[in-house]
Amino acid sequence: MSNRWNRFIYRLWAPVYDATVNHFFLPGRRRALEVLAIQPGERILVVGVGTGADLPLIPGGVQVLGIDLSPDMLARAQRKLPACRAAVQLALADAETPLVAESAFDAVLLNLILSVVPDGATCLEAALHGLKSGGRLVVFDKFQPDDESISPIRRLINVFSSLLGTDITRRFGPMRQGLPCRVTIEEPSLLGGTYRIYLLQKQ
Repeated sequence: MSNRWNRFIYRLWAPVYDATVNHFFLPGRRRALEVLAIQPGERILVVGVGTGADLPLIPGGVQVLGIDLSPDMLARAQRKLPACRAAVQLALADAETPLVAESAFDAVLLNLILSVVPDGATCLEAALHGLKSGGRLVVFDKFQPDDESISPIRRLINVFSSLLGTDITRRFGPMRQGLPCRVTIEEPSLLGGTYRIYLLQKQ
């Protein structure tokens, strides 16, 4: 997993993502936004906005900044802006680097990004940097259970899944260890809980 590889592989994914795998993810995306419970007047940061699949699901009356590493994915997201109820801006940026001012956002959306970036913990830390104290951050992604060892078969499959742009061996517990946040909601999502949803509050 590297930024250089992700730019390449998501250039290939961009034309087909919405018509293929995103249909599978939509229920998880919708539930993540329900859990985040966005309120009118809030500022929302969407990290790894991709083709903008989350953007039409965000309610009106809020300001949204969506960032992504892939120009090709952002070009697809741009096409969705007329269908968005929220006021949305898009920016080309590395999710592992704090882009915004500290405490600039009321809520952060991290859908299917912590398993994609080279370092999930660094990405989570950067997202928390931009979140106000007491603010909410929601994660929807696939994780290896913290208390289970990674099987040789899963490690082998991960060699190929990483080539497609996602890591299936990451654990959420180590990612958030030592960061100024607490989990307020944890629930299973898709594939029998392989995908999970976490709601965090910044301390």
